[in-house]
Amino acid sequence: MARAPFQVLVCPYRADAGGAFQYALFERPPSAGGYWQPIAGGGEDVETPLDAARREAAEEGGIDPSERFFALSSMSMLPVVEVAGFRWGPDVLMIPNYAFAVSVERSRLRVSIEHVRYAWFSYQDAVGRVRWDDNRHALWELNHRLTGGVA
Repeated sequence: MARAPFQVLVCPYRADAGGAFQYALFERPPSAGGYWQPIAGGGEDVETPLDAARREAAEEGGIDPSERFFALSSMSMLPVVEVAGFRWGPDVLMIPNYAFAVSVERSRLRVSIEHVRYAWFSYQDAVGRVRWDDNRHALWELNHRLTGGVA
């Protein structure tokens, strides 16, 4: 499969027994930076960003593609050198990173070889653990939508 020039960020969430929202983060191994983040990955071939989000969530987190996914307004631009090098030629320097949320209701999360573990966090704990600003922005938007009833 050919790598498409975009990335996706997928923020899994659930409501706990008391109705408070929790957010799943996945820890990269030390060899890959050892940081926590939502599910992240790249598009392939002619996938849409939503198709890529569903595939990455299934591959990296065991999330059933039939779970409820929705697009967030949050998006960022990433330098290609941080993602896949100059794979698309010398003129493609930045690629879009589209953010999505997924309500994890039926799926049981698991980790792929790209992660060492996952955990569920409160909003405050999740935003305090992630490394990248765009991860914080997506989590903020998702939390605001969920707690404000606009998801």
